[in-house]
Amino acid sequence: MRPSYILTSAAILLATLSVSAESQAPMAATQLTYADLVDLALAAPVAVHVEVRDAVRLRDERAVGVEPGRTRFYVEADVLSLIRGTQGLPAQVRYLVDLPNDARGRPPKLREESQVILLATTVPGRPGEIRLIGPEAQLSYTPQLADRLRQVLRQAAQADAPPKITGIGRAFHVPGTLPGESETQIFLETADNRPVSLTVLRRPGQAPRWAVALSEIVDNAARPPEPNTLLWYSLACNLPSTLPAESVAGIEPSHAQAIRADYRVVMEGLGPCARNRGRG
Repeated sequence: MRPSYILTSAAILLATLSVSAESQAPMAATQLTYADLVDLALAAPVAVHVEVRDAVRLRDERAVGVEPGRTRFYVEADVLSLIRGTQGLPAQVRYLVDLPNDARGRPPKLREESQVILLATTVPGRPGEIRLIGPEAQLSYTPQLADRLRQVLRQAAQADAPPKITGIGRAFHVPGTLPGESETQIFLETADNRPVSLTVLRRPGQAPRWAVALSEIVDNAARPPEPNTLLWYSLACNLPSTLPAESVAGIEPSHAQAIRADYRVVMEGLGPCARNRGRG
């Protein structure tokens, strides 16, 4: 392809995208945590597997807003498969990406025929032009990563996919008839107002047991979510680390203390929402 044509296309793309230089170097699939992957999958209207056809380094005067230590490229790539996208894409796409320079400060090389997965949005009125959704939205392709991404997207599209947790509502605590026996119920707020609640049961001589319910009725067979599932993600990555004061406002102090202790049981059971994106 003629360099003059590529540079002209790059200029048009710069003018239409209002570039914020948020995209980064391809991130290795092994570096992504489950939360990283779900963050990207749920935020991107388009997920596409591409092969780089041409990559042109943009000079400083054309690369406004690039962070120090990075170089901006205009990339044209062939679409190999569309992982997510309701309206489809043409056979080729164009986008901008900022790549880190090497240890000596030299610009990197974006090799032709390298394969990546892009998490992006389309540009209205300009078919084939896409904008990466944020940092690390260009990922080094592996079949395993593509399969993980498809699995997350399939689960998220199901009618019974867990809702997004937006906050914590009221909480209640009921002591049992025996010393050390109690039940705590914590109601969660969701983006679509679907009911979600946490229940913590304590029995004398036993470790506390907790579960999550996705209906108005708490099922005795309810269990904690499996790690690295969308329900786990919805809880571990959206719940605050400590119980909000308003959730126990007006409750007897001893009951409020018990509720806070039971909330800690839940958070410890979920474990941290680990993310690697944006580090280093």
